[in-house]
Amino acid sequence: MRGFPQNIRNGNNFIVINSELRFPVFSYFMNRPINNNIIKNFQLIAFGDIGTAWTGWNPYSPSNSLFNTYITDGNLNISVTEMRNPIVGGFGFGLRTKILGYFIRGDMAWGVEDGKISKKPRFYLSFNLDF
Repeated sequence: MRGFPQNIRNGNNFIVINSELRFPVFSYFMNRPINNNIIKNFQLIAFGDIGTAWTGWNPYSPSNSLFNTYITDGNLNISVTEMRNPIVGGFGFGLRTKILGYFIRGDMAWGVEDGKISKKPRFYLSFNLDF
C-alpha cells in the first residue's frame, strides 16, 4: 500500500483497489510523432489506493493478528487486544516514463489509517512493467 512502510497489514487474505489518473503530458500537447521513448511515455499521475490484509474469516474477526499484541518480559506474558480499523488507504502523485525498455515509476504518497493522514509522505521508486 503506497503511503505506508511495507507490510502495514498482513495475513493470508487480502483485498486492494488501486486507481490512477494518468496524463501523458508531451503526447497530449505535441501535434507530431514523438521519436524519443522517454518523452513519448512521460506521464503525470494522481492515484488512490485502499485495502487490507487479514487472518481469519473476515478483517474484523477477533482472530485477526492486527488486533493482538503479545509482550513478554521475563516471566510476565501480556496479551493486549486493541480494535483498529483494518482498512488503510493511500493517495498521492507520481511520474512515469520508459527508459531503455523499462518502466520507471516515482510516487509520492500519504497514508490514511484510522481516519488520520500521515504527516510525512513516502517516496517510492520502481523499475517494472506497467500493471
